[in-house]
Amino acid sequence: MPFPTSSSNRRQLLQRSAALGASAVVPAWAQPGKPAGASRSIVVAQVVDFSQAQQDVSKDFLIGSRAAWQDINQKGGIRGRRIDHLTLETDGTLASLAAAMEPIKANASCVVLSGSVGDLMAASTVALVRKDGLNIAHAAPWLQNSSLEVDDNTFPIFAARQEQIAHALKTLSVMGLKELGAVYGTARDHSAYHVEVERIAASMQLRLESFQGAGQLRSMGQRLTPKTPAVLLFVGGTPELAEFTRGLEKQSRQRYVVALADVNLQVMQQMGAAKNTPVIATQPVPMVTASLPIVRSYRETLSRLFDEPPTSLSLAGFIAARYTFEVLNDVDGPLTRQSALAAFQRRSAMDVGGFRVSFNPQRRSSTYVTQSMMTIDGRVIG
Repeated sequence: MPFPTSSSNRRQLLQRSAALGASAVVPAWAQPGKPAGASRSIVVAQVVDFSQAQQDVSKDFLIGSRAAWQDINQKGGIRGRRIDHLTLETDGTLASLAAAMEPIKANASCVVLSGSVGDLMAASTVALVRKDGLNIAHAAPWLQNSSLEVDDNTFPIFAARQEQIAHALKTLSVMGLKELGAVYGTARDHSAYHVEVERIAASMQLRLESFQGAGQLRSMGQRLTPKTPAVLLFVGGTPELAEFTRGLEKQSRQRYVVALADVNLQVMQQMGAAKNTPVIATQPVPMVTASLPIVRSYRETLSRLFDEPPTSLSLAGFIAARYTFEVLNDVDGPLTRQSALAAFQRRSAMDVGGFRVSFNPQRRSSTYVTQSMMTIDGRVIG
């Protein structure tokens, strides 16, 4: 099946995905007259931002997580207990997040939050768990913000924005890189990320010139001058990047665009974007074509359970679920919210099918970054 690129197709897929999640989750605490303690299932909750700005990222990440949990259940769950994967849908606002989280607060069957997505929603979940004093582990969130202080309930396993940018710029260091352009896809992207990007650029001793899209991305690309930096860091989503690169088609100067982990190059390819501009995209997971055991398991499970092509974002969702499972499966004694949190707080080094998790003193795990490039002839390599 072709990857859905139109907004109507994306909405239909999200509706089908949401319906799948609702039908798969019938936890004991939702059944009248049945006490939570009588359930043999374990509830794992996942906060998902289904706002228009994040739906492409969230859809892929959620599909990967669902594939993993379904596969785990088919293989016996955790010591014979089924995992009920509960999707907490939000519209990207703090009010919808608070409402989505309310049902799990007093639900003893829900032992962990896993794979919160997208980036801003993951950060908001960190803040809400802290504010409400919710004694629950928040495992493997899609937390790209490298400036956010990680607390003792949060367990990020993916490389943050700083590691992604540094990895991508190393590839271009042969150009004697001294300056960098930062292009923000929307006003919201600029508001959320410009302070962090400025800090990262300063730490790398790069002069930074910033551009804010505000709905005029194609014309912005057309208006760049020869004095504009040749390397442009794009902070935003796939549709915005595609629009920006169309504006660059009329530029005479060769430019390189560095995109971060929220961008899907396969979708860019299908949209026919970036015809004259190489785009380098970073991802904090292995290549989807890699031979690592976790990636082979992901490809096999995805092809068996979902009619979707492999993407780095759904691989990230798959890894998030598998990491959560490995920690829960290693809990000694009864599996409760408290025992699960204690297990995560050990922050033990772990090999998840070749994807290494090892936390540093800042309570972050990975500096693992790979990258792909979309060439000017439309091929995705790497």
